[in-house]
Amino acid sequence: MTTQVDVFVDYVCPFCFLVEPAIEELRRERDVRVTIRPFELRPDPVPTLRPEDEYLPRVWKDAVYPMAERVGVPITLPSVSPQPRTEKAFMVLQLAQERGKAEAYTEAMFKAFFQQDRNIGEDEVIIDVATSVGLDRAEAEHALHSEERRVRQRRDQDHAENVVGIDAVPGIVIGGHVLRGVPSATRLKKVVDQLTAREAGHRAPRAEIRP
Repeated sequence: MTTQVDVFVDYVCPFCFLVEPAIEELRRERDVRVTIRPFELRPDPVPTLRPEDEYLPRVWKDAVYPMAERVGVPITLPSVSPQPRTEKAFMVLQLAQERGKAEAYTEAMFKAFFQQDRNIGEDEVIIDVATSVGLDRAEAEHALHSEERRVRQRRDQDHAENVVGIDAVPGIVIGGHVLRGVPSATRLKKVVDQLTAREAGHRAPRAEIRP
């Protein structure tokens, strides 16, 4: 039985990048279908964070860098200030989903921000990331300026927050159960195994009762 795994991310959240190795191990070792879902932490008009303020350097020093070292992902606090909004990047994610390139696009977006220090809120950077994973430039440009996709992104954001109950990222949903934070691959596999066993139990035929 294939298990659906929804991974809610924001491209400016380092922990969403750092959970990728665990997600990849889960994909390799279990029968799962992983879907990347958008969740913008600070949608307009909420102010975004600034790396020169006290908060970001402290969080990176205390939590991000130690975790990055543990999972083996090179990462650096971006200098882009204020941090970019990600609505437009998520509008192009819709196109990437339709073309079967959502995982590659998401990884490339994380690398652009956290390893290349690029402003992923800028149109040309988003288009460059999109074409780097094989998306058509004209289609990416159209997606970036599509009012229909903008409306869909805001609808997806509302669904994540008010229906699924996502309030932080990464948020990983398996069988209706929301895992918050950065779960290990071991924990993810355990949750999938428990769900699979439960589903198998529900499908098992009842033993015939003989007089």
